[in-house]
Amino acid sequence: MPTLILVRHGQSQWNLENRFTGWWDVDLTEKGVAEAVAAGELLAAKNLLPTRAFTSLQTRAIKTLHLALEACGRLWIPETKDWRLNERHYGGLTGLDKQETRDRHGDEQVHVWRRSFDVPPPVMEDGSDYDLAADARYAGIEVPRTESLKLTIERVLPYWENEILPVLASGETVIVSAHGNSLRALVKHLSAISDDDITGLEIPTGQPIVYEFDADMKCGERQYLKDR
Repeated sequence: MPTLILVRHGQSQWNLENRFTGWWDVDLTEKGVAEAVAAGELLAAKNLLPTRAFTSLQTRAIKTLHLALEACGRLWIPETKDWRLNERHYGGLTGLDKQETRDRHGDEQVHVWRRSFDVPPPVMEDGSDYDLAADARYAGIEVPRTESLKLTIERVLPYWENEILPVLASGETVIVSAHGNSLRALVKHLSAISDDDITGLEIPTGQPIVYEFDADMKCGERQYLKDR
């Protein structure tokens, strides 16, 4: 039966430094590399071997995918990279230390920016150090200036419906290596989680989540692979 594996990238350097990352391209830490390898080793141990892969255009997700696939002997499978699986764009908060931002704007305001469903952070200014408008990987793409979780979902779900779901429905075992908020979008949809509840859902780094689908492409409960 079709099986979907979701993996949030391993710890990144800015995860470690407690900074807002969003679309900025940050590499994995040593711990992040180890988490990605461990995810692949778990896939091998559970004999859950992907046949198709999808990931974002961001290094931390791509490297996590490759490390996990190498660890389970599946580095050769077809993979597709797409910006619509990128992390939520944190706008003007990108690069800022989270605690310093709380000190400056207050806990309540930062909580709204981080955890509300439909309130985006301040817009990133043109010419910001973290402005990606001229990045070659986004040529021809209108890079967001900021995104709420709602806006992130509005780009992730059409990609799921049009690109990932048809591959899954053909009987493939699909792995998606992505980010906390792009994966929240998928989990919200697949597990029918409310707008209010999804903002509180934490998706840990490097821990594969599994959904199994029946012949009618209805999915069961989400499971962490380590618990199967």
